[in-house]
Amino acid sequence: MYFSKKESTKKMESLKECTGTTVSSSQALPLHTLHPLRRTFFNRVFASVYTCAILALVYHHVLTLFNCRNVAFFSVTLSILLSDLVLAFMWVASQSFHMRPVHRKEYPENLEKIMKPSDFPALDVFICTADPYKEPPINVVNTALSVMAYDYPTEKVSVYVSDDGGSALTLFAFMEAAKFASHWLPFCREKNIMVRSPEVYFSTSNHSWCSETEKIKALYESMKSRVEHVVETGNVSDEYVSGDEEREAFSKWTDGFTRQDHPTVIQVFLENIKDRDITGHLLPNLIYVSRQKSKTSRHNFKAGALNTLLRVSAVMTNAPIVLTLDCDMYSNDPKTPLRVLCYVCDSAARSDLSYVQFPQCFRGLNKNDIYASEIKRVFEINPLGMDGLKGPDYLGTGTFFCRRAFFGDPSTFMSPEIPQLHPNHAVDKPLKSPSILSLAHQVAGCNYENQTNWGSKMGFRYGSLVEDYYTGYWMHCEGWRSIYCHPERPAFYGDAPIALVDLINQYKRWVIGLLEVTFSKYSTLTFGIRRIGLMGLSYTHYSCWPFWAIPITVYAFLPQLALLKGVSIFPKVSEPWFLLYSFLFIGAYAKEWLEFILEGSTFRKWWNDQRIWMIRGLTCFLFGSIEYLLQSFGISASGFNVTSKVLDDEQSKRYEQEIFEFGVPSPMFVTLATSAIINLFSFFKGFLDIISGNNMEGLFLQMFLAGFLMVNCLPVYEAMFLRSDKGKMPTKITLISTFLAGALYAAASLIF
Repeated sequence: MYFSKKESTKKMESLKECTGTTVSSSQALPLHTLHPLRRTFFNRVFASVYTCAILALVYHHVLTLFNCRNVAFFSVTLSILLSDLVLAFMWVASQSFHMRPVHRKEYPENLEKIMKPSDFPALDVFICTADPYKEPPINVVNTALSVMAYDYPTEKVSVYVSDDGGSALTLFAFMEAAKFASHWLPFCREKNIMVRSPEVYFSTSNHSWCSETEKIKALYESMKSRVEHVVETGNVSDEYVSGDEEREAFSKWTDGFTRQDHPTVIQVFLENIKDRDITGHLLPNLIYVSRQKSKTSRHNFKAGALNTLLRVSAVMTNAPIVLTLDCDMYSNDPKTPLRVLCYVCDSAARSDLSYVQFPQCFRGLNKNDIYASEIKRVFEINPLGMDGLKGPDYLGTGTFFCRRAFFGDPSTFMSPEIPQLHPNHAVDKPLKSPSILSLAHQVAGCNYENQTNWGSKMGFRYGSLVEDYYTGYWMHCEGWRSIYCHPERPAFYGDAPIALVDLINQYKRWVIGLLEVTFSKYSTLTFGIRRIGLMGLSYTHYSCWPFWAIPITVYAFLPQLALLKGVSIFPKVSEPWFLLYSFLFIGAYAKEWLEFILEGSTFRKWWNDQRIWMIRGLTCFLFGSIEYLLQSFGISASGFNVTSKVLDDEQSKRYEQEIFEFGVPSPMFVTLATSAIINLFSFFKGFLDIISGNNMEGLFLQMFLAGFLMVNCLPVYEAMFLRSDKGKMPTKITLISTFLAGALYAAASLIF
């Protein structure tokens, strides 16, 4: 959009409405541009052709089904038909990402010519942590310091840290961070450094060293050692506490204080009207919040923590823009907020704008990303397509919200229970004033959802373990739009799991949360598609992820078991239907590979991505679906398991060497190892038959499938039979899987 002289008065009034500021007139200057991707036409043509091929395949299956002569072959054909119908449905849903993909570009340099920094809207930053042992406080501190050091007026930045673990260790870490910030922020300004996480900055060598740098590094290392020592001992000793104010803060941790049952703790470490750094500049607000917990009240996991921060911040600062960050997701570009203002300060884009989403990017990935931790399709490729519709889904971190979007749809405002929570409420008292702190403690209570709309029609939404996905889904259903901002320099970097079990446990939690949405009253399959059309298909594709377990499991076992018995279930090479199968397989894989390459990836990363897709289907997708089913019958209940951010040296070394990490005897590895064994033996059985001179024309596709899966399972074979390190497949899992493979072969002998 552009600001011209003729429009200046109108734009100034619009900006007043959004930010309470005034901008000066200027020449026409673009704040952002949008360009459709050139591959859109190809996407649509390919989708048309591929749809015809899918219909032909379904016709072939139905024809085969009616010609079945026995129950066993009928059951096999029906299983294959069901699997292909799931694959077809997921493919159709995914086409919503390809109908109108777009790229955006921002011009923050033009923003500074239109607005003065003093006119920028205030920014509240929410950082959530839940366990000081799985999420080391020093990492959370680095995240906070990186955003406190934004190239943004410090008097307009407030950082809120939600400690859902209610730990004095985390409180101490931020007490130390507040002191270090007075040195770190002026150092960042003076040196104009881009990476403002001290841990990352000092661990890299692409900066100049001087006496001042050494001094700041020494201060950081001293702070880090104190924080890590406190975490290691599990106690904040008196030697680290100085002054009555600090002692009073820790006095709240009494004998009856537990992480599941404790009163609200709110501690203001820095206040931007009086606290200054060593050069005399004001420091941003820094507030620690641990909401009230009670064993008799639901706490609603991360969504509950975010809603508490939304309420507490409304009382204390009430900035019109809210940034949500994971505790390990540090800022990699200090000018990121200016990119957001390029959209927020554009009246045409702002009227129904709910949030600006940045992609999740990860540091420390090994060369070929063996666990597909980039999740490139979800975090980079698919959002381009969603941005051409109503905007990307909420990814849970790196998201700048307009506070107004949490209170009803664009045309209907939903009032909170007290006026101090209204997004337009003006805070006119200092953070530490008794009335402000008293009200902040009150709104952070554990029963505020009772008889209010919080979590259902207001704030972050409850009802699913994937609160980010569900909140974004609801905002789009209410008529809001979002914007995907993908600058060349990543705005944020985070940590990815370096152990396979951590990865699949994380996905299993997502699977349960997605199924909670799929089978809810507001299912994406029904409510979503009716409400937001093509955009609903995008959300449906994600909510139906667990269904991948059906075709992946069937194709990982059934054709191979038939191959072991010499039974053909696919067309012969000489039959025309063979060409259809070949086109469907090659077409799907070639197009996915091309998309990865066009978005700057490599063949090896794409290969690892499709391998992890198969592994997920046999592990977390399958087990997550089973756990959800049991939970639906009241047999078990899911919880929120925090992904560990603690790095083990041996694991890190194996990860850098691109060696898969098993090590833990997880039940989810049993199906994976069993499939690997069956594919291995079926392939070599077929290979021996070829050597023996048997005609394998009818079994070629089954041979190919077994060989393809066998190549994907090479890390599994290595972990089962060739390795002796701690990351190998546990012997218990190997023995159980071997027994199950034998049992399945015996069952196949009775069927075929």
